[in-house]
Amino acid sequence: MLTFSLTFVRHGETQSNKDKLLQGQGVDNPLSETGVRQAEAAGQYLKDIPFSNVFVSNLQRAMQTAEIILRNNTHCSGTEMVLEPLLREMSFGVAEGRPKEDLKNMANAAGQAGRDYTPPGGETTEQVKLRFKKFLKILFERLLDEHGLSGPEASSGAAGDAAASDVPPDGSADDGLQGVSVHALVVSHGAFIRIAVRHLVEDLECAIPAWVKMSHLFSPCPNTGISRFILTLSRSESRPALAAARCIFANRKGHLENLSPAE
Repeated sequence: MLTFSLTFVRHGETQSNKDKLLQGQGVDNPLSETGVRQAEAAGQYLKDIPFSNVFVSNLQRAMQTAEIILRNNTHCSGTEMVLEPLLREMSFGVAEGRPKEDLKNMANAAGQAGRDYTPPGGETTEQVKLRFKKFLKILFERLLDEHGLSGPEASSGAAGDAAASDVPPDGSADDGLQGVSVHALVVSHGAFIRIAVRHLVEDLECAIPAWVKMSHLFSPCPNTGISRFILTLSRSESRPALAAARCIFANRKGHLENLSPAE
C-alpha cells in the first residue's frame, strides 16, 4: 500500500478575477498584485510541507502561483514542477473574456440552469471530470513508480482515518500528514478543483470530516484556497487502484486573513 497526501491550491487572483470576467483557458492572465501576495501567503502557510511531487496547470496564473509557493518552501528547492495540461481550467468557449453575468444570461436564453449550461465551444462538467480522471491515473502510476508500495494495509490507512475525524475547520498546515511521507501538490483552477472534489467525494466515495457540510465542500474555491485529501493506493492486476480516500479539509483560506489590502 502507498498512502499519500494530495493538496489542491487554486491560483491567486488575476485582474479578470477582480473584474468578474470568465477566464477559462483562452484568457491567460498573470497574477494581479493581490494575487502575488495571496500566493506568497499560501507559500508561507505551506512552507514546511515537504512536497515530493508537484503538478501544475500550464496556464500562467497557476504556474506563477506554484513558483511562488515552491520558492517559499523550505524543502522544495530541487522539486520538479510538472506542467500538466489536464489541470487546465474548464473551457467556457465563447463566454471567455466576458462578464460572468453573461454566462447566466446565455443559460437563461437557452432555458437552462447556469450550472447545467455549456456555452458554444466550452466544456461540459463530464468532460472536465474525464480530464481529472486521466490526471489521477497519471498521478497514481507516477507515485507508485517513484515511491513504491510500503507498509501493511492496516497502518497505511490509519493516519488518514484518525486525522480526518479530528481536524478542525481552521487547523494547521500539516493537518492529516501524521504518518504520511509522500506529499503531492496540485495547483489548478476554481471550476476544475470544484469538479475534482465532487468526483473524489461522490464517485470515489471519499470519507469527509464530521464538521464538513456539503455546501462548503462543493462551494467555489477562493483564490489560493487549499484543500487536502489522504489517498491510499494498492496494485490490482499490476495497475494502481484506490483503496481508501479521506478528505482532511476543503477550501481553507485562513492564510489570507491578515493580508492587507493592495495599495
